[in-house]
Amino acid sequence: MKRKATKRVMVGDVAIGGNSPISVQSMTNVLTSNPVETIKQIKLLASRGTEVIRVAVPDRESAAALNEIIPVSPIPLVADIHFDPELALLSIDAGVHKLRINPGNIKKKKDIQKIAEKAGERNIPIRIGVNSGSIPADLRDKYGGVNADSMWASAERHICILTETGFEDIVLSLKASDAMLTVEANRRASQECEYPLHLGVTEAGLPLTGSVRTATALSILLNEGIGDTLRVSLSGKPDDEPLVGWEILSSLNIRRRFPRIVSCPTCARCRIDVAELAEAAQEQTSIIKGSYTVAVMGCEVNGPGEAREAEIAFIGTSTGVLLFMDGKKVRLLEGDRQEVIKQIGETLLTYNTPENKEQEIT
Repeated sequence: MKRKATKRVMVGDVAIGGNSPISVQSMTNVLTSNPVETIKQIKLLASRGTEVIRVAVPDRESAAALNEIIPVSPIPLVADIHFDPELALLSIDAGVHKLRINPGNIKKKKDIQKIAEKAGERNIPIRIGVNSGSIPADLRDKYGGVNADSMWASAERHICILTETGFEDIVLSLKASDAMLTVEANRRASQECEYPLHLGVTEAGLPLTGSVRTATALSILLNEGIGDTLRVSLSGKPDDEPLVGWEILSSLNIRRRFPRIVSCPTCARCRIDVAELAEAAQEQTSIIKGSYTVAVMGCEVNGPGEAREAEIAFIGTSTGVLLFMDGKKVRLLEGDRQEVIKQIGETLLTYNTPENKEQEIT
């Protein structure tokens, strides 16, 4: 996989583009004007692999709260700005690490340029976030509706506004709720410019369908070498967004952060509750850095083979759950259901040695 060469932009201490590792982002969904709850959610998302976090800044109370949030955030913070350019200026004053502006709803060119001038003075990058639902009417008319051409034209218009001021620390996103339109728009942007691309499907939906739609679009683009950072946008709590993002990168053999869980489809041969034990393993590993594989297998058909391939394997047998480590049989996990789950957790935590930390796959 050969990645498209893009400009390198720094968001706090996280590099985006310039052949930097593809980073995983998320966004809070509590009121930013409540700094206590916002900080709590930021820390949770950071523990689950989020490397850059975005918060909505819809009013002055939220902008003021940034002064409390930014100093204690463990990861760089992006202020999401719509409609009111003054909120972007207040966010810059608070020390935000990056701005996201929507070209569809900040109408005056002079306002955008004022933001760019101040951001440039502070070395704060700006993401031009084009959403298919907010393409300006004149561009929809010119290009025959919402499509890759009108989305790129919207992005290009605002690139020009920023670069006229000498501002170049730009990140682009072109998102649609339609997965294939997202693919087409980002292919077009990748051909037209060298600014780093933030990938995602907007309004993707509920966790299951949203994850599938996002994985569909992003896997196509990433496999073509397009994309420098990503966010999985899911309705409801954002807790699983970074986990899905990492799973996409891991499945494409691009980057791994958490242990990979593999488990068999269940059938009448199963001797254990595969789903329950796999979920327990998934929960345990969601806060553990590691590049190893954990297999949960229901019976002896594929269990031994997976045990040879995985660093840790739990296999259902006629006498209980058999533990394999590094391809070798270790012991039978004894006790009732809760005791077995406890032993699974202890095994995973014990295996988390320094040499198994995050791995960049090349």
